[in-house]
Amino acid sequence: MPISQKLTEELSILARYKLTTTQEGIKVHHTAPPDTISAIKRLHEKGLVTQDDGGYLTDLGIETAEHIQKALTILTSK
Repeated sequence: MPISQKLTEELSILARYKLTTTQEGIKVHHTAPPDTISAIKRLHEKGLVTQDDGGYLTDLGIETAEHIQKALTILTSK
């Protein structure tokens, strides 16, 4: 499965979430790059984040971010 630029941006956003707490979200401001704004909106449409400008991870978002972050840890370890 090829990884599109859109999917790469979504993965990048999910990798930024802090998983040690559910009380910390992210906010994508209107001054962010258009690709980032579009990606967070897609994540919201997919039910992974609570707001179309970021917010908190949903339960599905937490599970997805955990998998992404674990994969990144494996792939970037020496």
